[in-house]
Amino acid sequence: MAADRKPVLLVIEDDPGLQAQLKWAYDDFEVVIAGDRDSAIAALRSEAPAVVTLDLGLPPDPDGTTEGFAVLDAIMALKPDTKVIVASGHGARESALAAIARGAYDFYQKPIDIEALGLIVRRAFNLRAIEEENRRLVASSGADKTVLGRLITGAPEMVKVARTIERVARTSVSVMLLGASGTGKELLAKGLHDASDRANGPFIAINCAAIPETLLESELFGHEKGAFTGAVKTTEGKIESADGGTLFLDEVGDIPLPLQVKLLRFLQERTIERVGGRRAIPVNTRIVCATHQDLESMIQQGAFREDLFYRLAEIVIRIPGLAERHGDPVLLAKAFLKRFATEMNPAVAGFAPDALAAIDAHDWPGNVRELENRVKRAVIMADGKLVNADDLDLGATQEDGADVLNLKSAREAADRKVIRHALARSEGNISSTAKLLGISRPTLYDLLKQYDLQT
Repeated sequence: MAADRKPVLLVIEDDPGLQAQLKWAYDDFEVVIAGDRDSAIAALRSEAPAVVTLDLGLPPDPDGTTEGFAVLDAIMALKPDTKVIVASGHGARESALAAIARGAYDFYQKPIDIEALGLIVRRAFNLRAIEEENRRLVASSGADKTVLGRLITGAPEMVKVARTIERVARTSVSVMLLGASGTGKELLAKGLHDASDRANGPFIAINCAAIPETLLESELFGHEKGAFTGAVKTTEGKIESADGGTLFLDEVGDIPLPLQVKLLRFLQERTIERVGGRRAIPVNTRIVCATHQDLESMIQQGAFREDLFYRLAEIVIRIPGLAERHGDPVLLAKAFLKRFATEMNPAVAGFAPDALAAIDAHDWPGNVRELENRVKRAVIMADGKLVNADDLDLGATQEDGADVLNLKSAREAADRKVIRHALARSEGNISSTAKLLGISRPTLYDLLKQYDLQT
């Protein structure tokens, strides 16, 4: 985008009179008009607007909201950071609640007031700019206990994962990250990119499960002008946009079989053809992929191509869940609290002891994403300087080791867990850890050696 280009506002409206009115109402924006779903999605891909106004009453359902909500869902899937301002005169309150729940930024009830809508639009642009700046600041900041430049961990399990990624980053092998949702697969993929000789090139991530099958091919491979209804200009796909860099395909198991064939051809030949095109375009893009699915089972069921799997999975790296990363929940929670307190509640300074105990005890089925959301909620809800257990709203958890009958094994497992948690709380300080555990420093050193624990 040229430096002097005005911010792009996409107006999705089927009324010709309103189209003309909105087209010339805002001198400080480049207003792009779309009158139906196909042209709206095409404009979203080609123009990448920061803000969209969306009339829910679009053809073929101009008297309802079905088509408008379908467009909203498509926008959220393709570009979830877009600020969508929804307008409707149909069941305004119900439509507003449904739109916000589906990701809309704001709601405006018809008839349109140009000035009032302009204020909402400008506020949305300002918020988007602030969010972009915050992302840049977060990306550039360092922290203690980090690996791969940005991943916070003190767990040997994750340190091992990070070291493996560092080793393979500068090679040309394809890497597949396997792990449950919320374990930080995209963060690790970005770390791999940053540690590779492609670090100066683009890093682009796409969630294959979030894109409708009908749009995924165009999103990956791009399209030529006129390839389908609404394709008003030639548009690069994500593979082509990542030329010289890395494309991260999250949830690669959700790619439909016909598209798997086309992806395999790219990996073999390193050329692509846009949708509606006949020219082979050479592209130098590294593919890193991830999934939480059992691809080997999918291969047996005929849902995933075996030849594609072996192209994508030259190196397979399994990412442990947060419950397996002893000590990390507290370590990460402290980092999240510091960030969210600065943004939302500066009075909050830390966790109360009962909150740390609750974080330790929880099994975190939603992994790091769940922890982040819980801490964010707690910071908002906290009344004093310290977040307590009630603010986290974790509920009761089953006692670890309930099914272990061997006393020696149970004792060793309990010792390891408690020591790791104490190390995390004291941020690796031996004296503080020994004090928390109620033992001497020499005893702690003996236990660390006995259980092969790292500080």
